[in-house]
Amino acid sequence: MHPVPPEAALAALRWRYATKKFDPARTIPPDVWAVLEQALVLSPSSTGLQPWRFVVVTDPEVRKKLHPAAYNQPQVLDASHLVVFCGKSPPTVADADRHVAHTARVRNVGPETLEGFRKMVVGAASRPPEEGTAWAARQTYIALGVFLATAAMIGVDACPMEGFEPEKFDEILGLKAQGFGSLALAAAGYRHPADKYAGLPKVRFPADEVIEHV
Repeated sequence: MHPVPPEAALAALRWRYATKKFDPARTIPPDVWAVLEQALVLSPSSTGLQPWRFVVVTDPEVRKKLHPAAYNQPQVLDASHLVVFCGKSPPTVADADRHVAHTARVRNVGPETLEGFRKMVVGAASRPPEEGTAWAARQTYIALGVFLATAAMIGVDACPMEGFEPEKFDEILGLKAQGFGSLALAAAGYRHPADKYAGLPKVRFPADEVIEHV
């Protein structure tokens, strides 16, 4: 059974686009936003470690501080919600142990039964710092993809953004002290009727040029 009919899923993905102009008068209802937050929580990651943090910025004053560090792109101010996707830099053995302990609680098993799993998770979290930070970034981008797809499924417009200064975002949001670094943004809300990009044909290479069957 498919929770979303296959054709409906494709229609939603064809409908979505990187929204450039949001309607500042429209706000995502709380119950709809809760779905998007749960989509972030439910995102998959290697070993399930979840080496990320998602900072949801709705405070207008904080948005104004972030705006210049995002090259004054209007989405930062006009979208209903702004999500800053942050990766652990780097993940640590303490993160691995926290994950294993939480797994034991959720699944109601003794921690000793997860020793093999712990070794695998600790291995993922024990990479050299630069490599571990890059690994966490790759996991965080999975969550960004889940967020964008879910937004399309429920009729919310979104725009992924890498055009910003991470160091300034980290400073304004106090991320470095928490062991995280900003990687990407996603503005979410509802497209403005005057956004000229909404009606443009989607530009994608044909499936037979990007998909190989072996």
